[in-house]
Amino acid sequence: MQEYQSLIEVLDAFPDEAACVKHLEQLRWPCGIICPLCGESRKFHRITRGHRYKCADCKREFSVRKGTIFEESRLPLRKWFVAAWLVSTHRKGIPSTQLAREVGVTQKTAWFMLGRLREVANQMNGLGRPVGEDGGEVEADETYMGGKRKNMSNAKRKALKDTGRGTVGKAPVAGVRDRMEGRIKLQAVSKVDKKTLHQFIESNVATGATLYTDEHGAYLGLVDFDHHSVSHSVGEYVRGQAHTNGIESFWALLKRGYVGTFHHFTWKHLHRYLDEFEARWNLGKLEGGLRLNKVLDSASGRRLTYADLIA
Repeated sequence: MQEYQSLIEVLDAFPDEAACVKHLEQLRWPCGIICPLCGESRKFHRITRGHRYKCADCKREFSVRKGTIFEESRLPLRKWFVAAWLVSTHRKGIPSTQLAREVGVTQKTAWFMLGRLREVANQMNGLGRPVGEDGGEVEADETYMGGKRKNMSNAKRKALKDTGRGTVGKAPVAGVRDRMEGRIKLQAVSKVDKKTLHQFIESNVATGATLYTDEHGAYLGLVDFDHHSVSHSVGEYVRGQAHTNGIESFWALLKRGYVGTFHHFTWKHLHRYLDEFEARWNLGKLEGGLRLNKVLDSASGRRLTYADLIA
């Protein structure tokens, strides 16, 4: 396993399209080529044009891009590899404007590339196990994504003037973090009431886990977990092992990405950004080479057209 500690090392490892195709084929078909169109692996004819194959069973042509996020993309795989490495390495994310400069594409193309890579992140997150297995310890918390009122336009501030809490106009996000493994799971939710948070926790936390939360009343009644809470309203942030400092450190990173990198998340695409931050956090302990391979290995089975992205 080659490690890539810098962008130069990634470019040296994949100098041309043939090297990228070979690496992707090894990841996707470690036991031999399988036709992505009919699922057969009996016999293939190699076609030199475009690193393609022709299946002897279904008589159709395909390449290693077929059935992946790279399908129908005119960009060289080398640019996709660089983009995947950059996205998985920048802890606070990389905006489409910067990715466009790094890869050498237009901003519109870079934004589309990021959308496709976030589809890969979603697939990686969906394969993850529930957190807190075997009686592990889990922290659960919620946060709100959105700008500060002092930075809003006068018209928007006026519209929110009499709405009460500072969370009005912001998007709620629920999250859980496994203390042992460090893994997190996120979900954009419509509200943070008891029913919503209970459904999120029961779907993402293993039954019997030790659960730590704050004093929010929506967390009461989680009978399938060993539940402990701290009361932030009276200045209690740690009581023995009970605290939510781990998940709150992730919220800080997420919001620094929102403020300092992207500046704004369109709520329509919020779930895509959350997929990106969740996958990158969960890959954080891996070396650069394995991290890149995890992304590339998860690229098959998903397609995202530009029309679907902007729909």
